[in-house]
Amino acid sequence: MELTGIASYLVSFLTFAGVYAVLALGLNMQWGFTGQFNIGIAGFFAVGAYTSAILTTPSSPAYLGGFGMPFLVGLAGAVIASTLLGLIVGLVTARLRTDYLAIASIGIAEMVRLFVKNEDWLTNGVRGIAGIERPLADTALDSPFAYLVIVALFVAGVYFLVERAHASPWGRVLRAIRENEPATAAAGKSIAGFRLQAFVLGSAIMGLGGGLYAHFFGFLSPEAFMPLYGTFLVWVMLIAGGSGNNRGAILGAIVVWGVWSGTELLTGLLPTEHATQGAALRVLLIGVLLQVILVLRPEGILPEKPPKLIARKR
Repeated sequence: MELTGIASYLVSFLTFAGVYAVLALGLNMQWGFTGQFNIGIAGFFAVGAYTSAILTTPSSPAYLGGFGMPFLVGLAGAVIASTLLGLIVGLVTARLRTDYLAIASIGIAEMVRLFVKNEDWLTNGVRGIAGIERPLADTALDSPFAYLVIVALFVAGVYFLVERAHASPWGRVLRAIRENEPATAAAGKSIAGFRLQAFVLGSAIMGLGGGLYAHFFGFLSPEAFMPLYGTFLVWVMLIAGGSGNNRGAILGAIVVWGVWSGTELLTGLLPTEHATQGAALRVLLIGVLLQVILVLRPEGILPEKPPKLIARKR
């Protein structure tokens, strides 16, 4: 029984880490490749999660739904909705730099969270959406391990596509914009256009992560998309793993989620009267971890390396 409990915990841990790895890969497309300081990850995360939930859940008088669409259609809807939101936000903020983009993006993310919280007709408000089924429900293959395999396949697919983009001429332009924007503009490249493309693609990947989260957890509420869970942790994962390195983004997600989960187990042992202090201590420990990494290894666990160029066959 004890071994079964450990195995179940590991499956749940790795599934959550996989979802966060998808979010970190999306952020790496924006920050690691192009240097866009997006602190509104939680907004795209929430849009993807709620879109997939609304498309796939059964009919309910409490909120918009009842479409009963398949799992893959829900994920496709999550990607499309996040892409559209990313396009709108990108068109407004494409010319903003660093702290200005950060302020705008975190404001938009809070607008999305408050919209989700207050529009009961659409999302059931603070009561949330329950009964979100996993893709293999009502089949012999339905199990947490099967969903872990599905999440792992999506992580591998996103990693492959993002890695190819990183090594392509398009990816080289993004890195040139990050390193020397005036020189890139002098070479005839559209800075705003490339920034917009990277922002929209990163947002679409974040929406995919939201859809995967919705079907894994089975329940959505606005509290799941607070900046701490939807933005801060993802940033720590990318910085710790190695900004600009897709493997680092995945490794950072596993390491930081392991620290976050481990501190939850430790604070759970505290007396009830100290539970609130324990929750705050978890955030402090993550902050200390980030500071240690920035001091001792500022480029992350896996620093960015020049990509292997993709040769074209004649």
